[in-house]
Amino acid sequence: MVKETKYYDILGVKPSSTESELKKAYRKLAMKYHPDKNPDEPEKFKQISMAYEVLSDAKKREIYDQGGEQAIKEGHSGGGFSSPMDIFDMFFGGGPRRRQEKRGKDVVHQLSVSLEDMYNAAVRKLALQKNVICQKCEGRGGKKGAVEKCTNCRGSGMQVRIHQIGPGMVQQIQSMCHECHGQGERINAKDRCKTCQGRKIVRERKILEVHIDKGMKDGQKIIFHGEGDQEPGLEPGDIVIVLDEKEHSRFQRNGVNLIMKRDIELVEALCGFQKTVKTLDNRTLLITSHPGEIIKYGDIKCVMNEGMPIYRNPFEKGQLIIQFTVKFPENDFIPIEKLPELEKLLPEREEVIVTDDMEEAQLVELDPREARYGRSGNAYDDDEEDGPHGQRVQCASH
Repeated sequence: MVKETKYYDILGVKPSSTESELKKAYRKLAMKYHPDKNPDEPEKFKQISMAYEVLSDAKKREIYDQGGEQAIKEGHSGGGFSSPMDIFDMFFGGGPRRRQEKRGKDVVHQLSVSLEDMYNAAVRKLALQKNVICQKCEGRGGKKGAVEKCTNCRGSGMQVRIHQIGPGMVQQIQSMCHECHGQGERINAKDRCKTCQGRKIVRERKILEVHIDKGMKDGQKIIFHGEGDQEPGLEPGDIVIVLDEKEHSRFQRNGVNLIMKRDIELVEALCGFQKTVKTLDNRTLLITSHPGEIIKYGDIKCVMNEGMPIYRNPFEKGQLIIQFTVKFPENDFIPIEKLPELEKLLPEREEVIVTDDMEEAQLVELDPREARYGRSGNAYDDDEEDGPHGQRVQCASH
């Protein structure tokens, strides 16, 4: 028989449970009530960790079975776990996680860059504000020995209040300690550092030189390791610069390729042309379509090795892809009597044999308003079906 079963009840196991049953119960409850998943019940996580710490140790379990929780408190002389997180980390192999807890948060900034910068490379200076450890007090917040544990929250930085919401029902509310503002420690006003006012950190303006290499792309990150906000006891995080590519007036980027559209006249599409293209590094390319080479509307041609530089291999480039749009002349651009001469130069048209059963239809310009309805002449019908607020209505049937 055991004196009390509180720790067994917390884990939901019987006093006769085996070591594997204890582990299984702890694993399930620790994952459920871990502060990352259940921040509203930190005390529950502590109770689960304490119960498992005692019952998983054969000597402590024997003391608990014989004398209960009081015997554990009286006979425990140290050497245990420093916090519930220690048990969790040891159980789940949390070495990397603990190192992460000792590291500050990363600071992310977005930097707008032009396509020219990504093509040619550039250096941009970025000014930002960051927290740094106060040099005057060396991050203590005041004189040596002036920092003391907050008596209000006992150094936890949090206050727990019990609120009765009904007969036999209480609610536990956790909030930040108003005495130490969640720091877990206090400094008398007369002993506080005059530079940081006891905060241990000060704001500092930092200028970063951001090197944009050739071939970088939208969304790419440039990391400044250890340049994030500083805080006593924590390794500074990183400053992460995320590149935001601006829209370009002439080129559209697709991976390592550059895409552009180019208008040409009908005579150029049929008889050849020479055109110039201004590159992103201010060179002028001369592109040629030789006589006899027909460029159709929507045709796509490319110039090799004139696209974007390849990142970390800038001497290699993608393709410059050009999509052609053919501009046709306006109506009556040539006298009607001249048309037969032009027709002799073009491929022969298809002749249609007209029969008596054919109906003649006239081609007219499309009205965009009618095109919205998918059929001509029904615009008014649709308007009649709309209610006063744009809602569809139907005629009532009798």
